[in-house]
Amino acid sequence: MTDFRQRYGPVALVTGASSGIGTAFANALAALGLDLLLVARRIERLDDLAARLMRENGIRARTCQIDLAQPDAATQILDAAALLDVGLVVSNAGFSIKGDHAANDASVMAEMLMVNCHVPMQLTHGFIPRLRQRGRGGIILTSSVEALMGCPYSAAYSATKALVKSLGEALWAELQPDGIDVLTLCPGATESEAAAKAGFDLSKLSNVMKAEEVVALTLANIRNGPIFFSSEHYKKSFDQLLSMPRRDALMAMAAGIKASNARAD
Repeated sequence: MTDFRQRYGPVALVTGASSGIGTAFANALAALGLDLLLVARRIERLDDLAARLMRENGIRARTCQIDLAQPDAATQILDAAALLDVGLVVSNAGFSIKGDHAANDASVMAEMLMVNCHVPMQLTHGFIPRLRQRGRGGIILTSSVEALMGCPYSAAYSATKALVKSLGEALWAELQPDGIDVLTLCPGATESEAAAKAGFDLSKLSNVMKAEEVVALTLANIRNGPIFFSSEHYKKSFDQLLSMPRRDALMAMAAGIKASNARAD
């Protein structure tokens, strides 16, 4: 615990902290003794979470209500953290939309692009000089196994997560000489509100992981970048698809999703 806090403390930033993997990151980092800056839209949830973590772990936790779909969201976060010694940046906030691409709401896709892509790109841009000045620290970016290929009926989401994956890989190589660890998390199916909102019936999926398990594995592997797959099952599934000719893999995936949707109807 002491070594982790010395390398990545004293303060960790967690975006999307009000539920799912974000809350699990906040819980785990508080237990490791890091103070927190928690960011999300739902301030009541954030305040309740911060109060509990301070009570249970004796740490300091600040909350910041920001709509990450707004163009200046990253600037607001950087300003909120200006006087804090942030050693770990967890850019976790994100959401997905599924279905026929042409049927998706264009405004929601625009918001998803801001939350999933614009915020991590600008946050890393803003925090890297601060981390370099410290000479140590880390960045965790939450992507998805869907970043590994364009996924039919998840076209926009898999595209946004591909950007996050590429961003994380590049930054890992850039920042290794500076003593800054970069890890891009690519989870599979994980218990979360975001999954339910996206229309997933988790009871019908196999190998669904708890958010706490995903986070524990991620923090244990933070120095083993650039990419971490928390689910061996989903990594193997995508490895199998990627071993096929790309056209065959894409058509097989599309056919499988169509069949699954037809059974659900």
